[in-house]
Amino acid sequence: MAKVIILGPAHPLRGGGMTTFNHRLAKEFIAMGHSCVIYSFSLQYPDFLFPGKSQYTDEPAPENINIYSVVNSINPLNWLKVGQRLKKERADIIVVRYWLPLMGPALGTILRQVKKNKYTKVICIADNVIPHEKRPGDKPFTRYFLKACDGFITLSEKVLRDLRTFTTSKQAVLVQHPLYDNFGPIVSKQSAREHLGIPPTGKIILFFGFIRKYKGLDILLQAVQQLKPAIPDFKLLVAGEFYEDEKGYQELIDRLDIRNQLILKTNFIADSEVKYYLCAADVLVQPYKNATQSGVTPLAYHFERPMIVTNVGGLPALVPHGKSGLVCEPDPASIAHAIKEFYELGEDHFIPHLRSEKVKYSWKNIVEAIFTLSEQ
Repeated sequence: MAKVIILGPAHPLRGGGMTTFNHRLAKEFIAMGHSCVIYSFSLQYPDFLFPGKSQYTDEPAPENINIYSVVNSINPLNWLKVGQRLKKERADIIVVRYWLPLMGPALGTILRQVKKNKYTKVICIADNVIPHEKRPGDKPFTRYFLKACDGFITLSEKVLRDLRTFTTSKQAVLVQHPLYDNFGPIVSKQSAREHLGIPPTGKIILFFGFIRKYKGLDILLQAVQQLKPAIPDFKLLVAGEFYEDEKGYQELIDRLDIRNQLILKTNFIADSEVKYYLCAADVLVQPYKNATQSGVTPLAYHFERPMIVTNVGGLPALVPHGKSGLVCEPDPASIAHAIKEFYELGEDHFIPHLRSEKVKYSWKNIVEAIFTLSEQ
């Protein structure tokens, strides 16, 4: 039995896919007979840097996982204190999440203290190495962090390539993002729509997740305008909190005259509600302008929802064209064409492929990859 510590966001932080990932990974370690706890943040972002409405959730903590909220991302004295604490823990493996250069100084300093015990192996799961939105200090902060790690797991080919621009000497492997299978079972489309209070009939396409510039909601809105004459009975369900100024999107909606084609649920989506949004839709659209990978894709696989994704980053590799969904270019005309093609093919065309593809994405795979890296 190994002693494992996950270092990254966890309850009560509301970090979306990353907190969910960490909880689910911890449960997999425990289910496989290992000891696993999570060390999370007491302060992840100063309020003025956080783009959403709240950093915290009021949902109950995950059962049977010990979570210690101790890391202050902006306090160097705290980094040394937490590092000393983790050094004394003498875990066999620390699995650290890296997604933003802002976290590089804190995590890099903590891990340098840990490594002084000359025992613990540090395996990084890198969600991003080069961030979507660039800021001063990105490269030195990332370089400082990466030097404190022994090996790396990436969830897309693009992140692996980005990682190799910083280091070529350390072991790194690509592992497919496991399925989020902890949001409950599939529910019928009719009951999901009834639960959300949206029309029981008609076509519904879904945009799901935090709304940020690189995710391309503006492109999708323009595609909706192009689709109005061709598919008169469809709605775009936008489900997710704005992580940037909402005003520009609202102005675009009015300028395009598409408000009647939209169902806006632009608040934070609680874990208990996720299944209803996925199951209410005919198809999930990810109109990203750039991407590494997406945690929304494993959600779609779990709930067996076909996807339309843009040909950027690691998205096409996860969605075989014509099977699990359709791949298009990140422009309104191409997205509109893909949506029309989806309805011409029909939802049932994609379901068998989704069911056969989803078996590839197990949590056991990523746990085994972590242990293999630590041994190397």
